[in-house]
Amino acid sequence: MQPAPAHRNSAADSAGGGVFSYREVGATRLGPLPDGYHHLHHRTRIGRGRAAYDTAGAALTTWRLHRRAGARVRAGSPWAEPGTSVEVSLGAGPLRLSAPCEVVWAEYGKERTGFAYGTLAGHPECGEESFVVDLREDGSVWFTVMAFSRPARWYTRLGGPLVPVLQSWYAKRLGRTLRRITAGA
Repeated sequence: MQPAPAHRNSAADSAGGGVFSYREVGATRLGPLPDGYHHLHHRTRIGRGRAAYDTAGAALTTWRLHRRAGARVRAGSPWAEPGTSVEVSLGAGPLRLSAPCEVVWAEYGKERTGFAYGTLAGHPECGEESFVVDLREDGSVWFTVMAFSRPARWYTRLGGPLVPVLQSWYAKRLGRTLRRITAGA
């Protein structure tokens, strides 16, 4: 795995300057997830051993995972670090949805690596999403996506129950993609 940024295990401060569109900033780090939102929790076993963990952590925190899963990512930093502005977009042409976010927290540890980003004004949803890779005592490596969100735009409100289905589909896609990335590790 590439060396982690110097800010190891830090929480967000005002470095990014973005104004979050929700109050519960950082809730995905330790929980519990706040009431009044749709909750997503998806876990995928992606491999085994230190090499798989290191490969997965690097792919996750350098935006490679999201890009390999089909998202377009524009980030203010090559690493996930608190305060980094991130725009994730999915779709094609006029059907491409862009989602402005800011990294809320990042963790680079020996058994846990990950980050969360929170929604900014203009995001179709309101809330926070975390992406974490864990190396367990038994040597298994797991990827977890945890989020809380609610509609913030007319089209996500109109989408109603379809939006959580799409969020779950994307979380599963990320897990499958990360499993493929770590297969050779």
